[in-house]
Amino acid sequence: MAVKVQRGQTFSEYWEFRRSRRARKLNRSRAGNALLFGLMVICGVFMVLPLVMIVNNALKPPEEIFRFPPQIFVRNPTHENFTDLFVLMSNSWVPFSRYILNTLIISGCGTAGHVLCASLAAYPLTKHRFPGAKLLFSMVILSMMFSWTVTQIPNYMIISALGINNTYLAMILPSWSYGLGLYLMKQFMEQIPDSLIESARLDGAGELGVFWRIIMPNVKPAWLTLAIFQFQVLWSNTGSLFLRDEELKPLQYAMQQIAAGGAARAGAAAAVAFVLAAIPITFFLVCQSSILETMTTSGLKE
Repeated sequence: MAVKVQRGQTFSEYWEFRRSRRARKLNRSRAGNALLFGLMVICGVFMVLPLVMIVNNALKPPEEIFRFPPQIFVRNPTHENFTDLFVLMSNSWVPFSRYILNTLIISGCGTAGHVLCASLAAYPLTKHRFPGAKLLFSMVILSMMFSWTVTQIPNYMIISALGINNTYLAMILPSWSYGLGLYLMKQFMEQIPDSLIESARLDGAGELGVFWRIIMPNVKPAWLTLAIFQFQVLWSNTGSLFLRDEELKPLQYAMQQIAAGGAARAGAAAAVAFVLAAIPITFFLVCQSSILETMTTSGLKE
């Protein structure tokens, strides 16, 4: 076998390189890699199984929906469930499109406001030194320890005192103040070197310029991840605590009302479940390349 030696490289250096390379290869066990790959495949199947069932249930006729033992895949696909849903909602007092519009307004405005507020609050806590910064951040961490049921009554009292009960703002404003978003953005902004910010200031950039041109582009994976989490929470909210008028209720509320109809509306309920799952999944697929960077990136280094 011919031995290829690079120019300027002695045979002893070449064989030392070959031995070190062979040692690295021996440290990688094929059996271990196969075992890890098998475990990931099993976990992936269990994770994707609910989504597969949602899609198949939306296409199943009634006799397959109530078949026991239940089957995952549909045998005789049909679009009657979506037709029944359209007929059912078109004859209702509030059209189905109104529920979708309400959900889009609440989820979109709530998500955008939460990302913006969390980023604006995390920037001074991370890159500015002022009295009480640690105390404020400790209060944010402490607020994450309480369940939403503990703050349900105080939130209702505050919303009622502001006079925005039974409006979109009653759902949007509380979503701007979740502590998880501020915590995530602060931890990610700490990885941005201060020298980069100082260079921008020397070039004449103000605080807003540094925030929009330096901070936000470098933490894009973090706020996209925060956006998908917050969008999922708001998309599945029923609004039963603050919203009383039927024309203000979100899509999740309509699904609960359809599912409460019993076996006669099982097909329509399966179609609504598909609609509820399709929008967040689509949003994730659009942003997945940047979202996954949050789990792998190590940030910028000095």
